[in-house]
Amino acid sequence: MERAETRRFIGHLDVPLSPRGHAQAEAQATRLRRVPFAAVYTSDLVRARTTGAIIGALHGLAPTPVRELREMDMGRWDGLTAGEIAKREPEAFEAWMAAIGEFPFPAGESVGDLIARVWPALTDIVTHHHGRAIAVVAHGGTNRAILCRALGLPFGKLLAFGQDYGALTILEPRDGVWRLRVLNESSQR
Repeated sequence: MERAETRRFIGHLDVPLSPRGHAQAEAQATRLRRVPFAAVYTSDLVRARTTGAIIGALHGLAPTPVRELREMDMGRWDGLTAGEIAKREPEAFEAWMAAIGEFPFPAGESVGDLIARVWPALTDIVTHHHGRAIAVVAHGGTNRAILCRALGLPFGKLLAFGQDYGALTILEPRDGVWRLRVLNESSQR
């Protein structure tokens, strides 16, 4: 029996892609092999760069790392599970859970801080490749913040979007409006 991976607040920790993550990236790469990508962009963290390299390989593209696409800085909660945080800092964890999208991570970023660094980088990438397909490999929190911003939703709706490891989400800018085409599709379709 395969043991489930423990979900941790990883944030800026630069951890390698797990064997399961490699398999998910390879499955998505195979699935996306016919998409004519103009470029592959990733966060500068190794787990995203590795995923981007796997996806880009079938297209002859090396990923371009962009620091601004990093996951949210989770401050002193980086590396901990929700249970560990709730035990160590119950009041702060309760406040964070009650105000997702508004409450900053202790000694880390708020969603506002995250989107202030991510959104300009994303719009520059999209503008540079206007009308062409690109792959952007980022992180769950980063992707959720992008989705809220692109769709005009309050950041309090952040967790309404599933963003599983290795899943595919497709956003398309058209006529000045972002459209959500695919949300959180597993590599195991």
